[in-house]
Amino acid sequence: MFAGLGGQVIANIIAGTASERDPVLAIALILNIALILIGWRHHNEVSEQIKSHKEAAKRARLLALRDPLTGFLNRRALSSEAGEMIKRAAQRDRVVAMFVIDLDSFKYVNDLNGHHVGDVLLREVGKRIMSALPGSALGARLGGDEFAAAFQFDPSNPAAVDAVADELVERISQPFDIERQSIQTSASVGIARSDHDCNGVETLLRRADIAMYAAKHQGKNRAVWFDGSMERMLEERNRVEEGMRKGIPAGEFAPYYEQQVDLLTGKLHGFEVLARWEHPTRGVILPEEFIPVAEECGLIAELSECVMRQAFIEARDWDPNLTLSVNISPAQLKDPWLAQKIIKLLTETNFPASRLEIEITETALFDNLGIAQSIISSLKNQGIRVALDDFGTGYSSLAHLRALPFDRIKIDRSFVTSINDDNESAAIVDAITRLGASLGLPVTAEGIENEQIEASLKDLGSMAGQGWHFGKPMAIGQTRRLLADKDMLTSRPSEEIAEEALDDLRKLRRTG
Repeated sequence: MFAGLGGQVIANIIAGTASERDPVLAIALILNIALILIGWRHHNEVSEQIKSHKEAAKRARLLALRDPLTGFLNRRALSSEAGEMIKRAAQRDRVVAMFVIDLDSFKYVNDLNGHHVGDVLLREVGKRIMSALPGSALGARLGGDEFAAAFQFDPSNPAAVDAVADELVERISQPFDIERQSIQTSASVGIARSDHDCNGVETLLRRADIAMYAAKHQGKNRAVWFDGSMERMLEERNRVEEGMRKGIPAGEFAPYYEQQVDLLTGKLHGFEVLARWEHPTRGVILPEEFIPVAEECGLIAELSECVMRQAFIEARDWDPNLTLSVNISPAQLKDPWLAQKIIKLLTETNFPASRLEIEITETALFDNLGIAQSIISSLKNQGIRVALDDFGTGYSSLAHLRALPFDRIKIDRSFVTSINDDNESAAIVDAITRLGASLGLPVTAEGIENEQIEASLKDLGSMAGQGWHFGKPMAIGQTRRLLADKDMLTSRPSEEIAEEALDDLRKLRRTG
């Protein structure tokens, strides 16, 4: 508009009206109009810049609140919006349910198929999560493969929350079609509610997170509500972990030895090595309390190597016909360098490989058969024997015996302890014994607790056995006294052997 008006004025001046006026006035008018035009253009440019800056700031705020991969809220935004949701819910006598959702096998999918497929899977999981939630629900990605969701519900009807959780777990467990591949996963879901002495979003998230881990421990692919006992258990678990991190380098974990006996002759032929925590204030702690924590927090390999090293040092001067059996955790079996680590321990302690038997539980083979084949092959190439432990408790027992070159079968204690009380257990023990004989594999029965069980096993044929009937697991001092009574220590002076072992153990503890 201003441009058209200015042009008309200038045209009039040029047309001759200026001849009737002061030329200076004409020039002033032209300059004034020019300044108006320049100002207007500058105003438009500044307005466009302001608009652009506002849009950029809006995008920046959005990125600060959203996960760029899935478009879900991030943890910071969830904390803010869920806090407002809790306030609104309280005003309406309603409650907020918080879900923490963790995929059960995402790392495996990522490692097997690559990060690109993993990213696509996370986006598709996000879509299924939102499709299972009420329309007003909040969805967030907390990081990695962990999501969260929050929505209001009637506190008198928690079954409605259960229905949402069950639907969510069911949808995620269905196969995903990604780049012409069928990808299978599942989810563990923890649930917490805002009306049970909950003082904010972070408390709600923490409780839902604790419940999620409880769901994993109960078998995964399920949803579990938080209760107070879970928090107490977590605090105890954290105390155990903290104690282990200090106790392993301090030398608080020691090998104990359980006798393995030939049932027909009564001759001692070896020991199974069992870990015990010799706690400075709590006394001897059994493995049931610390092994699961060690596996969960990644300390199991360090713990196992520490105990094995001590056992190899302590057993060097025993009768050369005595063997040591060491059980390997399923978590350790995921390590492709496990065989090399064991062989390194044997070399450093000068313990003969022929006297070592590694026990692998059948359940540990389900997800790690390929790595297990490589590990077992490497161990056997060095003269180490390998036993299949807890035989009969899995679903692929015969397949594992065919796929892997085991040297021994160990019958699970659950069958042995009930052999005289349960016909099915007796039949299973008999079948395993016959199978071992037909394959040329020696058999060891675990859990022999009394003379009656021993007698029933003897009737089945030749086998080894272990259990409290032959004595409880012993520390090194009691074990050496037993071997001395049986004349099963080497002829080297015991003082020399003991001092050498102590030197090695001191070095071990100094190096951590």
